[in-house]
Amino acid sequence: MNRRTPCIILFLFFITGCANGLFYHPDDRLYQTPAIPYEEVTFESLDGTRLSGWFVPATGQSPEGTIIHFHGNAANISNHYGFVDWIPEAGFNLFTFDYRGYGDSEGRPGRHGVFEDSVAALRYVAARSDVNPDRLIALGQSLGGANAVAAAAATPDVPLKGVVVDSAFYSYRSIARDKIGLIPVLGWLKWPLSFIAVTNGHSPGPVIGTLSPTPVLLIHGTHDRVIPYEQGYRLYEAAEAPKALWTVEGGHHTDALITHKAIYRNKLARHLRKCLEGQESLE
Repeated sequence: MNRRTPCIILFLFFITGCANGLFYHPDDRLYQTPAIPYEEVTFESLDGTRLSGWFVPATGQSPEGTIIHFHGNAANISNHYGFVDWIPEAGFNLFTFDYRGYGDSEGRPGRHGVFEDSVAALRYVAARSDVNPDRLIALGQSLGGANAVAAAAATPDVPLKGVVVDSAFYSYRSIARDKIGLIPVLGWLKWPLSFIAVTNGHSPGPVIGTLSPTPVLLIHGTHDRVIPYEQGYRLYEAAEAPKALWTVEGGHHTDALITHKAIYRNKLARHLRKCLEGQESLE
């Protein structure tokens, strides 16, 4: 054993124990709240962890359906609400929630726990007395897209009318491999290190095909530097029909509904209505 061996062993131990946690960056800061009436809710995850969320009813009309939003890896729902604040005014109920350790939710985030939280959210919404359980659609962004796909695949008891995935990755190992490849010196070790450092449980790629015949829509920007477009395209290829991929030319990470909202919010609202009416034609 040479002098460098202990350092290498310690490094491998460190990344094996910690790399999975790098997917989660929660805080409990309140960035904003809905400007329209909403309900603060609490519900239990599968293991009893208390979770928090917001239920925002459709405004001015009977809801066409309910959209369940799975937010990305940073901050909490109050930081991500700007991506979906238009949904109630478009005629849909909106439910958005915090995974464990985010916002007011209890616990600490981890892969399996967040998966259980996502499954619990689908079941909670489907069981609400003011929601039609036959008119539900999941919308996940970034890490939330992976969570939405994994949870939807695991809950055939909650039939969805559609799944929308914005800027997500194919698998935890594949995105870790991409990131390791950007690090000088370590780049040439990206394949073995990704297997050592990151587990692959609850990844969306291996299960997205099982969602069929539920329509699956993927949205991804070609200039996404957080999760490369190739990750989204690989996830699209793994999905089964009916499916569609909206390529946002020049788009960055999850900015279709913000920077390009004049195009994609109305387009997505039309897509949601088609899904709720059982139409498989995807724009």
